[in-house]
Amino acid sequence: MARLLSVNVGLPRNIEWKGRTVYTGIWKNPVQGRCRASRLNLAGDGQGDLGGHGGEQRAVFVYQIESYRHWQQQLKRSDFAYGQFGENFTIEGWPDSDVCIGDRFKIGDALFEVTQPRVTCYRVGIRTNEPRMPALLTSSGRPGFYLRVLQEGDVAAGDEIVKVGEAQERMTVAEINALLYSPHHPREQLERALRIEALSPGWRGSFDALLRGDASGTTNGNAGLAPAAAAHPVAPGFRPLSVTAIDQESADVLSITLAATDAQPLQMALPGQYVVLRLRRPTDGSTFFRSYSLSGALSTQCYRISVKLEPNGAGGTFLHKHVHVGDTLEVSAPRGSFILQHGDHPVVLLSAGIGATPVLAMLHALSAANSTRQVWWLHGTRDRQHHAFAREATRLVHTLAHGRSYVCYSRPDSSDRIGDDFDATGRLSRSALDEAGVPRNADFYMCGPTGFMAEIKETLAAFGARPEQIYAEIFNGGESMTPGIVGAASRAPHVPKDDANTGPLVSFARSGIAAHWNAAVYPSILELAEACDVPVRWSCRTGVCHNCETGLVSGNVAYGPDPLDLPAGGNLLVCCSQPVDDVVIDL
Repeated sequence: MARLLSVNVGLPRNIEWKGRTVYTGIWKNPVQGRCRASRLNLAGDGQGDLGGHGGEQRAVFVYQIESYRHWQQQLKRSDFAYGQFGENFTIEGWPDSDVCIGDRFKIGDALFEVTQPRVTCYRVGIRTNEPRMPALLTSSGRPGFYLRVLQEGDVAAGDEIVKVGEAQERMTVAEINALLYSPHHPREQLERALRIEALSPGWRGSFDALLRGDASGTTNGNAGLAPAAAAHPVAPGFRPLSVTAIDQESADVLSITLAATDAQPLQMALPGQYVVLRLRRPTDGSTFFRSYSLSGALSTQCYRISVKLEPNGAGGTFLHKHVHVGDTLEVSAPRGSFILQHGDHPVVLLSAGIGATPVLAMLHALSAANSTRQVWWLHGTRDRQHHAFAREATRLVHTLAHGRSYVCYSRPDSSDRIGDDFDATGRLSRSALDEAGVPRNADFYMCGPTGFMAEIKETLAAFGARPEQIYAEIFNGGESMTPGIVGAASRAPHVPKDDANTGPLVSFARSGIAAHWNAAVYPSILELAEACDVPVRWSCRTGVCHNCETGLVSGNVAYGPDPLDLPAGGNLLVCCSQPVDDVVIDL
């Protein structure tokens, strides 16, 4: 007979961890007497990260006393107490290898349904004082599981757990867990899992992604876990390309056209992607890396990059002063997840300044395809002298059956003509969206300086655009994901103070900095990136969740610990990898 040994609750609070503050609800303590189980939570309980825990699908987390005993033996520990793994219900019986998704249980007066295995994160490692715990829980087949509350009621320690129903398709928590996190994702098993109505939407989406990858022949890596930033992996390395043209697009924008030095075609880019250039300083021959969006038409014959000339910009200054037609540059394959999506929704391309480059490539692609979608080109710049690609964008918009353009000058010159050169004075704003007739059901693609991006995101939210309609490309790296970390100051990427001129050099290509690897200080590339304030994404920190998966532009890495499932070829997991030699990483 299965029974409830302890009911554990706790509200989120701040804790100190590695010099940072983490807001977490993983500390749970036993409740004396009966406790109300409601649709979203137990009375007195809360979660710090509602994106990963809690809510209707994850109202109650369950862990078994038998798993406690397993970990006590494996870790040689005797200090565990109820709630140690952040669970709400500590139970006896019903192991993950027996309980199936969709099983329904009566406990006290409440009715529950099993929805998914636990998704582990670094906070369970903090709570158990065992950093490996996220990976250990997942790899062992003992993750625990979540319950949905079908009928609210009161529960208490000592209540019997009575099974009252089950799904027609029987798959255990352990099987579902392994199907996502192990390297094996049999199609028939994925299809079985998707027939379970009780399976939570998040897990359903992961299995859908694995099925789509299987159908397209993309079996490299784990499509069910890989974030958007890692969804289009390419082979690492650089290829020599010849500079065939240099064009001045505006007062401060230079375009460089690159072609193969041999007869081999270039890899076709996706509209919106960028390349990484390996450049060599003329003073000492040392290398540095810069990322530039492809701004021209899609081609296997040539790439075009466009660069803003900044007073203190190392990349732009080098390309402007030291690169000439006929020179050779080392260029990576096109990469990046900011790409034009298929569909028939209206498309709004929003940019400011040099942010026009990736969305201009999208405009080229729409024009080349004779797209019948409604397309808006909305661009902001200072004046006509600084208005790059003005004629090119106008020409492309006019080739579209439903193309429209709206341009704002923030500081027009007296010779700039409203109605001819631009449409309105000021910055792109809510009024610009209204005047241009932009629909709310559009897909919005945006790129530009940091301030512009923040303003436009707020504008689009007020306009009524949903987050899933908005695609953004961010200068100098991507958006970070550091769940639970609060109060962290935002700093520009930098070389750490203790950087020494020894060890492999780790170059963060999008952030534009490089630092040396010191294994005694940094257990993983993630920790070096954090020391450099490079924007990173992570959750488990032990090679399970793949949130940190990103592109490996060049070089080789080793893993320790080994990830449960390897990333796609051309990618790496920064949370558990170490450089073997000099590496360039797409962060």
